[in-house]
Amino acid sequence: MKKLWLVLGFLVLTGCSSKLAYNNLDWLIYWYMDDYVELNDSQEAIFDIKLEGWIDWHREEQLALYLAQLEQITEEIKQDKLNKAVIANHLNQANEHVMTLRSKLAPELAELASRLSDDQVIYLFAAIQKENDEEQEELHEYDSMSESERLEKLIENFEEGFEENLGDLTDEQKAMVANAAPHFARTRGNWLEYRITMQDEARRLFASKQNTEAFQQKLTHLLTHPDDYRTEEYLARRKANREAYLSLADELVKTMTAKQKSHLLKRLNKIIDDIKDLQDD
Repeated sequence: MKKLWLVLGFLVLTGCSSKLAYNNLDWLIYWYMDDYVELNDSQEAIFDIKLEGWIDWHREEQLALYLAQLEQITEEIKQDKLNKAVIANHLNQANEHVMTLRSKLAPELAELASRLSDDQVIYLFAAIQKENDEEQEELHEYDSMSESERLEKLIENFEEGFEENLGDLTDEQKAMVANAAPHFARTRGNWLEYRITMQDEARRLFASKQNTEAFQQKLTHLLTHPDDYRTEEYLARRKANREAYLSLADELVKTMTAKQKSHLLKRLNKIIDDIKDLQDD
């Protein structure tokens, strides 16, 4: 379910997937679902109909919103109008896109989930538990690192992320990243705790899904209200990290070179062209 939202929602907005990927969402989603649960012929037929409707809706209604936002960002870059407030506004818009997807898909996903057999549910949560165990192992490895090693890794990840959009960072910008990194709170453990809490709640819902209507309503709420399952500590750290990220992005934007601006505009224009092509398909 999360994969579906990510593929549909950030596919074009982040430019991390191609037009080919978008037009082959059925294959991508089935590949992902096979890791969790194998649908029978009847379930697969229903899913095919749902998926076709989701893609049509997304193409007809959502791509235009992404396009408008990206074109606005492009103009703001050209006119040197990017700042902390503007970047924050775009992050808020991106979050709204995700929430729209959740609101649209969650009720239908809940209805599909109500059709799963007991054996499918058992397989589903066994697969999820395997993933959790792997995530926990990675968390232990991360926790075993020294503070300096974790900081070095964080700086490396930040630099890679920014360079993907801007190209090579200057020494001054790398220093900005290095100075900002210690101000970011660790949330990996909080995230895993949140993930497990959500899954435990889902497991309880599946255990009592004899009342189909109540099950669908509760599962829809679970899918559309993730903050209800995040701890206060996690929410506070996310908020603090968002502010730290905005401050860092603001500093980097102010020092963006002409070459970096050109790199960023070319990246955005490529995504814009992809969206327009998708709208014409």
